[in-house]
Order: sequence, then C-alpha cells, then structure tokens
Amino acid sequence: MDSIVRFFQEGGAFMYPIAIVMAIGLAIAVERFIFLMKEKSTNRRAFDDMLPMLQKRDLRNALNYANSSGTKIGNIFSAAITRIPGSQRREEIEYALEEGLMEAIPQLEKRTQYVATLANIATLMGLLGTIMGLIAAFTAVANAAPAEKAALLSQSISVAMNTTAFGLMAAIPLILLHSYLQTKTNEIIDSIEMAGVKFLNIITERKPGQTSSN
Repeated sequence: MDSIVRFFQEGGAFMYPIAIVMAIGLAIAVERFIFLMKEKSTNRRAFDDMLPMLQKRDLRNALNYANSSGTKIGNIFSAAITRIPGSQRREEIEYALEEGLMEAIPQLEKRTQYVATLANIATLMGLLGTIMGLIAAFTAVANAAPAEKAALLSQSISVAMNTTAFGLMAAIPLILLHSYLQTKTNEIIDSIEMAGVKFLNIITERKPGQTSSN
C-alpha cells in the first residue's frame, strides 16, 4: 500500500485527473453492465411469455402484454402487432419490426462508447503528464551543478514516467470493459433480431385451409 501511495504521489498533478477519468469510466461500465444484464433477462422473459399468445394468434392479449412489459422487445412487437390489422403482408410487418429495432439499438448502445473515449483520454493524459514532467526535469537539470545532473535527471525521468504507467493502468481495463460491453450489446441485438424473425414467421404462417390475401 505504501508503494502504491508513493507511486501516486510521485506522479505529479496529472495523476489526479487520470484517477478521475478512470473512476468515471468504471462507473459508466458498471451502470451499463447492470442495464444490459437487466435488458437481456427482461427481454428473454417477455418473449417467452408472449410466444404462446402469438402461436395461438391471441394478438389482443399479446398487444396488451407488450405494451405493459416495458421491454425493448415488447415495444418492437407492439409496433408490429398494431400494423397487422391494416396489412397482412410480410413486408409491412417486417418494416415495423425493423423500425422498432432501430429505436431500440441507440438505447442499448447508450454511453458505452464513453468508456472507450475515457480510455483514450487516460492514455493521452498519461503521455502529457510525462512530457510535462520531462520538460520540468530538463529545466531543473540545466540549472543544477554538473555533479548532480545525472542523478537528478534519472530521478526526474523516473517520476515523469509514472503518469504514463498510470494512464495505461487506467486505459487497459476500460478498453477491455468496452469490448465486453459491446459484445453483450451485440448479443442482445442479435437475440432481438432472432425474436423478430420468429415473430414474423409465426404471424405470417398460413394455417391449413387459409388462402393468401394477395
């Protein structure tokens, strides 16, 4: 612990903004993780509950459930179900599903890109702190006694490099978290698209004896 405190203190003023950037990035990552896990669970449950209604063509109850579920997949199915009475064409229903998905994707991806941006900021701030530290080191060496220059320069460079190290220590976890969150987001989007395909196939499937409306 003493080594960590000393490392932080010797890094200079840039260590504090890097720490703040790291804390903000971690907070966003945790919030997004909780949100995505909740979305995955609630969307799965909503689809499982609505599937029997759709298979029975009980569109009224399916619509009521979709409107009250408060889920992304419920909103998408609701938009598609309301389109059905006006048109039985597969293309029209598919357009409604795509429209609902386009509205859902930005909400699922919201703030995730901030994690990657903050990782880049942490890296750049670490480099900037090192450069500023080196400038101060060379300025101090220029005014030092010849016998002290080598030792002073070595010590100053070591301290200046602390900010780069800390910037990378902050950036690497944030980059990994961003990649993980992006993967989870894509999984949810893919599952919603698959649910939409199943919905479309069930709704447009012809029952025995049913003739095309076209």
